[in-house]
Amino acid sequence: MQQRLQDSSEFFQRQGLPDLKAIFSRCMLNTLETTVELLEDGTTFVVTGDIPAMWLRDSTAQVKPYLTVAADDKDVQRLVRGLLQRQVRYILHDPYANAFNREPGRSGFSHDHTEMTPLLWERKYELDSLCYPLYLLHEYVVRTRDTTIFDETIHQMLQCVIDVMCTEQQHDLQSPYYFERDNGVASDTLPFQGRGTRCNFTGMVWSGFRPSDDACKFGYLVPANMFAVVVLRYVAEYARSIYQDEELALRALRLREEINFGIQTYAIVQHPVYGSIYAYETDGYGNYNLMDDANVPSLLSLPYLGYCAADDPIYLNTRRFILSAANPYYFSGTRARGIGSPHTPHGYIWPIALSMQGLTATDEREVLELVQMLVDTTAGTGYMHESFHPDEPERYTRSWFAWANSLFGEFIYHWITRNTSPS
Repeated sequence: MQQRLQDSSEFFQRQGLPDLKAIFSRCMLNTLETTVELLEDGTTFVVTGDIPAMWLRDSTAQVKPYLTVAADDKDVQRLVRGLLQRQVRYILHDPYANAFNREPGRSGFSHDHTEMTPLLWERKYELDSLCYPLYLLHEYVVRTRDTTIFDETIHQMLQCVIDVMCTEQQHDLQSPYYFERDNGVASDTLPFQGRGTRCNFTGMVWSGFRPSDDACKFGYLVPANMFAVVVLRYVAEYARSIYQDEELALRALRLREEINFGIQTYAIVQHPVYGSIYAYETDGYGNYNLMDDANVPSLLSLPYLGYCAADDPIYLNTRRFILSAANPYYFSGTRARGIGSPHTPHGYIWPIALSMQGLTATDEREVLELVQMLVDTTAGTGYMHESFHPDEPERYTRSWFAWANSLFGEFIYHWITRNTSPS
């Protein structure tokens, strides 16, 4: 990894961005240097940064950039393999939880009404929390060709994920999940005794919360369901090729087909300016939430996640919508413009969204503009933050947010590779 960072200097000089090397190095190494703990049981615990807990989503995103060197780096293999083993353990402990303690301890919140155990930091059911470990597992196996990781515990985890997703297709009728928080913040709790608003059956999977940890307005979070469509193909592949479990493979493929049917039937909206676009959320009764959030999975991230191509017509229409003032969480200022989130102060922009815009951009001028924007808004810290004010980047949230640093590192690494690889 250090050699890859060293080799970037010449490229940054050619781009007229000599200061980028230091920021790139700091951000790319931030997870390794500050958030990773290799445990004696062979697993890996990865805190999100300034919160001493491990999120299934964040931990995956934090280590994903290191998979570029995993084929030849045994230390990276140990790190990621150990993280996967811990993620599997957590899902089997409680597939409805999003964040966990390293060992049984106290919850991060004292006024939650849900079925907590001492191993849980937080129990917000987020569909993407089940998708991210499957995504990481696939990326790890593709990069390393290590199939020895597939033990019976992973087999049980795959079955567990399918069970939960099938249950949450009919949340109102079948789900045991509920969540309320007594802190007076509406985005932290689900209405109607913690069950959320009603949803019509569509084939999609219900989610209580977004990847921002904010409550969904409508229960079918469309980008999370798109992410599920991607990873369910991996489940079917492993069920057949590794475990010879045809029943599980067929369940995964049927679920994948039903979810995608729901997306294509219920989540496409005719916008008067942008044409056919994807809604961010829907309830299957004809209600839609037209927006995008900085956190991934997002509508912006669909080609990155593998749901569609970057030139897909509906994606391009959606991209134009979410990168405009029509998106209620797209903000502009004198120093930056981009997507923010209701999770942070109104008007603040997220570096995660800027990096994702760069990772999904096809115009080199747009990419360079985003790189420059990210370099110019670190407030002199040399790190990415959760969010910042587009007029005054010195006003920011979370000085230690490893996901933002890792995604920035992945964006810059992808940019270097695309511009230096032999044609």
